[in-house]
Amino acid sequence: MTKFDRFDETSAPAAAVPLIEKSKKAFGRLPGLHSVMAGSPALLDGYQVLHRLFAEQTDFDADEKTVVWQTINVYHECHYCVPAHTGIAKMMKVDDAISDALRDETPLPTAKLEALRTFTLAMLDSRGNPDDAQLEAFYAAGYAQRHVLDVILGLSQKVMSNYTNHVAQTPVDEVMQKFAWTPKADR
Repeated sequence: MTKFDRFDETSAPAAAVPLIEKSKKAFGRLPGLHSVMAGSPALLDGYQVLHRLFAEQTDFDADEKTVVWQTINVYHECHYCVPAHTGIAKMMKVDDAISDALRDETPLPTAKLEALRTFTLAMLDSRGNPDDAQLEAFYAAGYAQRHVLDVILGLSQKVMSNYTNHVAQTPVDEVMQKFAWTPKADR
């Protein structure tokens, strides 16, 4: 497979430099994913915008954001994002029981979080065409139409990162290596 370049502020295309600086300011370092995405300033910019919108402007709490992100990461078997979002969940004070259940594909601690995972998987499996029963089950768990749309936002963000990590085989950042993960099928 072709090796993808990784960039920093000294080697990136000019349009990516302020985006790299933004990443370093936000994370205290340059995540490997962002260093690869910098090869396309438009991709890195789009990813940062979608991440900010999902993280800051949805009605989901930290547990729910983690459920959406990690459900997609695990579904896509993203070797980079599962460990990264395990670390992010810890920073967001998400209970380890939630992270463990998502990583291990075991039941979540609450019916509402399980309904969110189930609906997110339905969106992935159906390529955005959930049936009426899946929508009704999601609504019955306490979610609304806005949450359907917010799941789509989270999916959009994660497709960008998961697919980039797949094609680039992005190495897991050293700080996240302690959260290394192997897909269930490979265990």
